[in-house]
Amino acid sequence: MIVITADQVDSRSTADLVGPVLDLLGREFGASLLLPPDRTAGDEIQLLTRSGETALAIALVLTRTRRWSVGIGVGSTREPLGAGIRASTGDAFIAARSAVERAKKRSTRFAVNAEPVVDLASDVEALVDLLLVIRGRRSEQGWEVHDLVTSGLTQADAAARLGITPQSASKRARAAELRVEDAAVAALARLVDLLDSTVSPRPGDTQ
Repeated sequence: MIVITADQVDSRSTADLVGPVLDLLGREFGASLLLPPDRTAGDEIQLLTRSGETALAIALVLTRTRRWSVGIGVGSTREPLGAGIRASTGDAFIAARSAVERAKKRSTRFAVNAEPVVDLASDVEALVDLLLVIRGRRSEQGWEVHDLVTSGLTQADAAARLGITPQSASKRARAAELRVEDAAVAALARLVDLLDSTVSPRPGDTQ
């Protein structure tokens, strides 16, 4: 199982973001979550999934705002799951707690923990760090193209929506490293799935 634990940065001096973020994540990823996302303590949220793609996408949504420290924990959970996140326990939850505490001290505000597959978890963390650095350097114009293309528009359609030429949209996409991100996200999602299947294999998984 994959648990995402996120803690709001500097919550004592900023507005509580938990409610709106839970609504957003529920709308965007609810179908891929095993339990509804929930506030677990004060300014902290937690989510549970078996999809590496979903876990990574959630981490990217949260880290983009720079308002959250995000930890991904991979491991087993006590079955059956509780009625909600707060009633569920297991190694994945412990790993996510450790990860988010480390994330608070890291420049990317992101960390991955999975016992005992420490090396693979460290590899995933390092590669996600690289992706976060690329995203952190992206201009507002690059994000505009990113958001339109990821919503389903072609670059030509995005150009029309932005009132720029297709050539300009292509230039923005290259500067924003959108193709690099797409390839990296797909590869990283597979690695998170591999981490999950290694640490907490499901019946029928082959090792």
